[in-house]
Amino acid sequence: MHFKRSFNTVGVHCAGETCDVIVGGVRDVPGKTMYEKMMYMWNNHDELRNLLLNEPRGCSAMCHNLLLPPCSPEADIGFIIMEHEEYPPMSGANTIATATCLLETGIIPMQEPETVVKLDAPAGLVTVYAECSDGKCKSVRFHNVPAFVFALDKDVSVPGLGTVKVDIVYSGMIFVLVDAASVGIKIKSSNGARIVEVGERIKQAVAEQADPSHPDNPAIRGVTILEFTDPAVNHKDGKAALNTVVVSPGRLDRSPCGTGTCARLAVLHARGQLAEDEPLYHYGITGTQFIGRIHGTTKVGEYDAVYPSVTGSAWITSFKQVVLDPTDPFPEGLRVGDVWKMDSGE
Repeated sequence: MHFKRSFNTVGVHCAGETCDVIVGGVRDVPGKTMYEKMMYMWNNHDELRNLLLNEPRGCSAMCHNLLLPPCSPEADIGFIIMEHEEYPPMSGANTIATATCLLETGIIPMQEPETVVKLDAPAGLVTVYAECSDGKCKSVRFHNVPAFVFALDKDVSVPGLGTVKVDIVYSGMIFVLVDAASVGIKIKSSNGARIVEVGERIKQAVAEQADPSHPDNPAIRGVTILEFTDPAVNHKDGKAALNTVVVSPGRLDRSPCGTGTCARLAVLHARGQLAEDEPLYHYGITGTQFIGRIHGTTKVGEYDAVYPSVTGSAWITSFKQVVLDPTDPFPEGLRVGDVWKMDSGE
């Protein structure tokens, strides 16, 4: 049978978050950096993201990772992260899932007890340390790009909520962090719809009242993601905290969020509440855990920054061949407002 497009993908979830990996069916694209390759995909081939992430092939709680040749001479492989509303420069859960896929499928040879993989992400080079045993990638620790705080306790006027204090942080994405209790939010799954509605409202208000940009790459600018937090408390040999991250177009990250964990590390360190190498046991709305640590400090432009790492695990769930029939009436998929929290466009 003739198909217009065909892709080979590996189904992976990281701590509950669906982070599938495209391993075949897409050629390399132009770009001297992975960021340039990401922007080329966004500007010229966004139909791929729509086809894979929209219904009926995808769902609202899903990401995809596209493997490409790296641009950095230090990297083993490059990857581009695709979410429903954007191509984020970096994602922690997707990094853990991609590394697990690469090692467990043999794309990159697995070494026991530890395999070091260097991934070329649009945000920069990310080093991964994978704990491996009996052919299984047991856990992945990735060392992210430096994370830093743009603003602490910034007052933002939010319709229906009044003045809300937010932190604005870069950790591979530009996050807004909000204390959940300060806006009457209790972080639990049954409150999911309310959490999303309030989170999107605050995020939109921040986007209208602040325009942060990365000092080394001004094209990375504006807030795109929001994290609700509970206070960090003493736990084991470090701190523990609950969080949930609101991802557009209106859903919650199923994992504790890797870049969100890095953002929390930066904020806690800036407030003097977390020391270098002190673990942060970070929990998400499904009860899964990442462990974050700070491995030193640096400067990014004028900002004090930290070197963060996050440890988590991922599991392969499927091997799929995704196809597009030339007569399919939805060549880029479809969205309906009941789940997607948006106008269907019809």
